[in-house]
Amino acid sequence: MKGLFITGTDTDVGKTFVTAGLANVLKEKGLDVGVFKPLLSGINREDETSDTFLLKKMSQTSLTLEEITPFQFREPLAPLVAQRLEGTVPVTLDDVLNHWNLIKQQHDFFLIEGAGGISVPLGESFLVSDLMKALDIPVLIVTRPNLGTLNHTFLTVQYAKKLGLNILGIVINGISNQPDIVEKTNAELMEEICGVPLLGIIPRIESQSSEAIYEAVLEYLDLTTLLEGMEKE
Repeated sequence: MKGLFITGTDTDVGKTFVTAGLANVLKEKGLDVGVFKPLLSGINREDETSDTFLLKKMSQTSLTLEEITPFQFREPLAPLVAQRLEGTVPVTLDDVLNHWNLIKQQHDFFLIEGAGGISVPLGESFLVSDLMKALDIPVLIVTRPNLGTLNHTFLTVQYAKKLGLNILGIVINGISNQPDIVEKTNAELMEEICGVPLLGIIPRIESQSSEAIYEAVLEYLDLTTLLEGMEKE
């Protein structure tokens, strides 16, 4: 399967922003692209403000919202915690992979988004990283630009490397229009200490419209490197 797994160094770093924008850009370039965000917490997938809804809208996939996100939970918590609070039967890695196997042939390319960071527990005895390893596709790490991000990004990269994952690169999302000294120096040092390419620095976008997301990804991401990495099976 050709595609990309988008993970983050934390929650709310802009994984969905990058995933949705990239899906839209690839679609406009004539690629047959699908999206998969298997677990969602804190909002109903049918809600027009949900990550799932945005991913479907911008990818223009024929997949249903339920096919894109087969598992959803009420509380805005790590999926395993949300499952326990609801008293539902815990989701397993096999459950997620079974849903993936039902849709993976419906598109030539897939963008798959995790939940929170790489070590977030998705179900009993499995983390985001376990899903990444099972799917075995290149990884894009989305991180924030400000103080503390070097530590979070370095640890994420080192853990991914230890697991043998193919890290395509890092994207810094949400840099200020007038960056301070921290934001100005983080990008170069991040690439240096992590040892993986920096594939884009996206400015803070006030508008969350589809058009603004599309334009930001089109302008600020290294699409050539991303496409080359995605096309390797």
